[in-house]
Amino acid sequence: MVMSKGLIGIDLGGTTTKMAFLNEDGEVLEKWRILTDISDNGSHIVPNIIKSISKHIEDSGKTTDDFIGIGMGTPGAVNRENGTVSEAFNLNWKTTQPIRKDIQAGLGLPFDLDNDANVASLGEYWKGAGSNEDDIVFATLGTGVGGGVIANGKLLHGVNGGAGEIGHITVQPNGYLCTCGKRGCLETYASATGIVRVADDMAKEFNGTSRLKELIDDGDEKITSKLVFYLADNGDILANQVVDRICFYLGLALSMIGNTLNPASIIIGGGVSNAGNTLLQPTTKYFQQNAFPSVRDSTKIKLAKLGNDAGVIGAASMALQFR
Repeated sequence: MVMSKGLIGIDLGGTTTKMAFLNEDGEVLEKWRILTDISDNGSHIVPNIIKSISKHIEDSGKTTDDFIGIGMGTPGAVNRENGTVSEAFNLNWKTTQPIRKDIQAGLGLPFDLDNDANVASLGEYWKGAGSNEDDIVFATLGTGVGGGVIANGKLLHGVNGGAGEIGHITVQPNGYLCTCGKRGCLETYASATGIVRVADDMAKEFNGTSRLKELIDDGDEKITSKLVFYLADNGDILANQVVDRICFYLGLALSMIGNTLNPASIIIGGGVSNAGNTLLQPTTKYFQQNAFPSVRDSTKIKLAKLGNDAGVIGAASMALQFR
């Protein structure tokens, strides 16, 4: 009997790097994480990944021959043809990094990489909320807002790698200034940091009684998006107004995506999606108000299913191409 070979997935983040061994069916066999060491211009990141994977292969009594290949999701701008990453500022990489060359040399396995949001969308498509569908859009709400588009079972990249940049759909003309340089991007409202910014601004104009307003005015406790949703769940009027505004912007952006692509599902993931129905219900309402009727009746808004594993699972799925 021929044993099937395994896949290796890497989800590189600014704080931690998650890694996993999977089988060809997408089951996670082993997973672990290491701290991402961004010191010395991020020069330790790739050597640490190579060292950690080599050790885990050895410890599990396997060799590289037992694996098909490696896939990785990374922040920054990915050049898939050259296997390089640039503009990954949260990794302290100031110059273009030859990731594929270094990892293939270090581990002797074929390697592919893509942007982290694209890779998470592959995970949800393969094993998560979109696993029965050929057309999905994935929106990840975390420190920023990212996304991925899968059409006819293929990840879309666009002519310059910009497909799926849904965090930069303008939802409020002349709104908040975004790190990308333009104003009113969805990311400035619906990311974890954006939600806090909206809460701060709305608190200034709010006159009623609200625990959220008290906390913001006192300035003692660090306001987080998680706290805003928690207070909204517990009936805080201001927190509910903040959530309603954020969900309006999110639903509006998702309706534009729906009207353009009419996917089977738009899947919401990332840390902010842990708010569950408190986020999903108003977002769906505003999506339906702004979507074209045939889109409204066919595209579903769903919560992601894989949580923190979406990245490593999606990354591993990229290694299947080396079979």
